[in-house]
Amino acid sequence: MSPRALSPLPAVLATTLLLAACKPTAPATKAPATEATPPATAAVTATPDATAADDNLNAVLWVQRSAEYRALTTQTYRAAADHLDAALNAAHWDALVPDERGNASTGLKPAVIMDIDETVLDNSPYQARLVQQGKEYDEVTWDAWVAEKKAKPLPGVVDFAKAATAKGVTVLYVSNRAVHLNEATLANLRSVGLPVASDDVFLGLGTVVDGCEQHGSEKNCRRRLAGQKYRVLMQFGDQLGDFVQVVSNTPGDRNALLDEYGDWFGERWWMLPNPTYGSWEPALFNNDRAQPRQARRAAKRDALDVAP
Repeated sequence: MSPRALSPLPAVLATTLLLAACKPTAPATKAPATEATPPATAAVTATPDATAADDNLNAVLWVQRSAEYRALTTQTYRAAADHLDAALNAAHWDALVPDERGNASTGLKPAVIMDIDETVLDNSPYQARLVQQGKEYDEVTWDAWVAEKKAKPLPGVVDFAKAATAKGVTVLYVSNRAVHLNEATLANLRSVGLPVASDDVFLGLGTVVDGCEQHGSEKNCRRRLAGQKYRVLMQFGDQLGDFVQVVSNTPGDRNALLDEYGDWFGERWWMLPNPTYGSWEPALFNNDRAQPRQARRAAKRDALDVAP
């Protein structure tokens, strides 16, 4: 998750999903951005009603205030660190799917691929502003937030990244933050203690990869680029598209991908919780972000599984 910034999660759906909990170019985020890129929906300009329900209120509060969220991110990075030596010592260990590994990985320098938004950096203050102002994600406010360079690291990520670096593993940031946000993003990463080996470890949305055509905010071309130079030991993200290309963003096809690669999670792939936005959401309303907010909400309510 750059933000692959997706539309805010409805309160009813958020309440249901939080128990399972687990851009934002366009929070898919932390942005559809698959890292999902934030949808380019227009901001709501009406004066917010302090008593009106907001779809994303519970989700943002859970990220910011719950001990459970901190526990989940910490245990994820701690468990990943425990697998580093096994990954390093297994010569054929590779976290890229075969279709994205265009060359032999043996003999290449080791690396891990990390999404940024809601995987490495916490953008919940930006989401909180949207809740308070009754707005939705838009590129102008998102770029302004990134320029502030105030995002904090997720619990556990700095310790993991430093442990990986100490073992000679390069941290690559494959993000749906646009390439023009490069400077502010790298400054933010450095300011919170995350390793940045060089400016080219940031592969943002818009990175040109020779011989590979990128579709929307999909990251497959940039993962291929990373694989040309590195043996990818692990991938980290908050969206399914942070790990593998989502060709058809429907609930059925997304679940089919999980069935195919489910065994990779907890060893090669590590998913971080993000109830505030994601590419799963537009999959529920036919990926039509141009619909009015109420229409999108109605489609999501219809998707609820209500016991008879």
